[in-house]
This record gives sequence, structure tokens and C-alpha cells, in this order.
Amino acid sequence: MTQPTSSARPLRPLVSRDRGQEHRGATPLELFFDLCFVVAVAQAGIQLVHAIAEGHAGEGIGDYAMVFFAIWWAWMNFTWFASAYDNDDALYRVMTLIQIAGVLVLAAGVPQAFTEHDFLLVWLGYVVMRLALASQWLRAARDASGAERTMALRYATGVLACQLGWSALLFAPEPARPWVFLVMALLEMSVPPLAEREFSTSWHAAHIAERYGLFTIIVLGETIAAATVAVKSGAEENNALDELLPIAAGGLLLVFAAWWIYFAVPVHGRLRSNREGFLWGYGHYLIFASAAAIGAGIEVAVEHAVGEVHIAATSAAAAVTLPSALFLLLVWALHARYFKAGLAQQLVLPVAALAIVLCTFTGDWAVLVAGLVAAAAVATGVTLTARTAARGTDGTPRSRTDQEGAGAE
Repeated sequence: MTQPTSSARPLRPLVSRDRGQEHRGATPLELFFDLCFVVAVAQAGIQLVHAIAEGHAGEGIGDYAMVFFAIWWAWMNFTWFASAYDNDDALYRVMTLIQIAGVLVLAAGVPQAFTEHDFLLVWLGYVVMRLALASQWLRAARDASGAERTMALRYATGVLACQLGWSALLFAPEPARPWVFLVMALLEMSVPPLAEREFSTSWHAAHIAERYGLFTIIVLGETIAAATVAVKSGAEENNALDELLPIAAGGLLLVFAAWWIYFAVPVHGRLRSNREGFLWGYGHYLIFASAAAIGAGIEVAVEHAVGEVHIAATSAAAAVTLPSALFLLLVWALHARYFKAGLAQQLVLPVAALAIVLCTFTGDWAVLVAGLVAAAAVATGVTLTARTAARGTDGTPRSRTDQEGAGAE
């Protein structure tokens, strides 16, 4: 059934929303939720910069992967739950605000997780978020029956059980922690498919696509903000504007291209079943992580250009080029490739990703050259799409949206 959005009554049954509801969009509470989560993303990015700048890239990437998983998984679970069950009553709002408080606790613990490998605050913040979500599932179970009730109880049970496993991060010896993380991450990701074996939540495809798109925009915005601050500080403190302008221009082109590529196609049309939804949703762990890492990489490149860090030029360049290439490749793999017509269009993003990796070896000009490659990929995609639409070589009638969007990256 379709839930009202007014909070006139403090409490209402937490029942499934209509999957075919029209004009289902993100709510102010969801936007606030996203904004607070990006605080944690920013903290993870800052610590990744420090780790790479100090010559501990491998260790820093490992810590970044673990911390970012906690942020992303809590965000994603809430997003899909809200798409199916958001009734916007007072209790729902309070439980969501508790999850926001949890991510802020997690964000406060990110520096200790990187520098001292102390995951206490990260674990505590994550537990707060997960307990709040489990309580929402228990509430949904109370107002459901049959297979839907069983599904909700499986979710609640799985979420709660996993929290016990995560406590091992606090007590396991340091060399064993990556393995604890890997096992627990796999267990966490197994909860949704197991819970929804007999009954699927009524998530709304257009709403999910919008939510993921909005979070992508916020993460890319944080990337621009971090890079801008780095360039500003470098210019003011080191009077090195000539060295920083190519990095600033290349970084801006990379972020602009990333936005264009992600939003070039109407992805909600691909989300028709749980199988497609799980693959697409899970794949965004690396999309979001790589998008945030681009900003961290630009900061590293800036610090290297002004002589504040002493690492190899290729390492500084790789901090930008590798996450940029990964972003392009994953967007192509998860949804862009389904809208391509012909081999030429299919090859644009994979070839561009490879070319950006090779830009790593162009020295101090790596970021600018990578940005130009990304911009060229966008221009090539737009040109090929226009030609395909004009010739109609695939013989399939297309709407104006399809003609403008398919392969536009």
C-alpha cells in the first residue's frame, strides 16, 4: 500500500509501500542521512591521503577498504529498507536519526583506525547503526504476516548475529584482522539474499536509482571540495600555482567526466528483479569508494607537486589514475554496457580506463593527461551515440531519451 508522507500521527503501521507508486522520490530525511554519511567518507579520504603520503599505500588502502565497507554497507541497507518501508512517522524518523548518530561516531573513530589500528569507535558507531536498522526490521515484522514476516525476522536476526562477529576485530591479532573483515563482509552481504529467498521487499527501482545517484553526486562533490582545499593550501603556502594548475584542471575534468558517465543512461530500467538489484547495488561499493578515492589522490598529487611528500612521481600519479580508471570500468560493467550499440561504443570506457592507467607514467602531467583522456571518452561516446541514433543501425525504435543517453559516455 502507498504510505502517506505526512507525520500527522506519531505512529503508523510499518508496512510495505507500493512498488509501482508514481513520483516516488528521495525525502528530506534521506538527503540529510546522505549528507551526514559523507562526513565519514571525507574522514576516510583524509586518512587515505596521509597513508599514501607517508609511503604506506598498501596498508592505507586496506584500512580504507574496511572503513569504507562499514560506511557503505550501513548506508545501502538503510536505503533499500527505506525504499520499501518508509512510513515517515515519528518513530521511523527517530530510528533514522540514531543511525545518523552512529555514522558520526564511526567518523570520529576513523583516524584511530588508520593510525593506531584501533577500531573501537568504528565498531561502536557501526553497531549503533545496525541495531537501529534491526529494530526497524523487527517493527516491520510485527506489522507483517506470512512470508513477509519471515523475511523481516531473517533480516533482523542476520543483522544482529553479524554484530557479534564484528567484535572479533577488537580482539583479533593485527595480522588476522583483514581475514576477519573478509569473512564478516561476506556474511553481511549474504543476509539480504538469504532473507529474501521466498519474499522480496517492495523496493522502488526509480527511487533506488535516484538515491544511488544522489550519493554519487555528494561523493563527487566531496572530491571537488577536498581537491580545491588542497590546491588552495598549496598555492598559498608554497607559491606553486604553475605546478598546481595542471593538476586542478585535470582533476576537474576527471570529476566532470565521472559525473557525465554515471548519469548518461536511465539506469532504473535495468533494476527489474532482486538478482539485478543485488549485483548493481553491491557493485557500488567499489564505485563509491573509487569516486571518493579520486579526491584523495588529487590531494596526494598536489602535495607531491609542492614537495610536501616524498614519494615517487608514479605513486602520486597512481593515486589519481587507478581509482579514476576503476570508476569508469565499473560504471561500464554495472549499467552503461547494457545501453551500448555496437563494438565501438562498447569499447569506449574500457579503452579509456586502460589509457588512464597508462597516464600514470607521464610524470608530473599525469593528472592533466588523465583528465583529457576522460573528456575525450565522453566526447567520443556522445559522437558515436549521435551517429548510431541518426543511422538507426540496430533497427530498434528508440525514444529521444535513449538516443541521447545510450552510450553517451
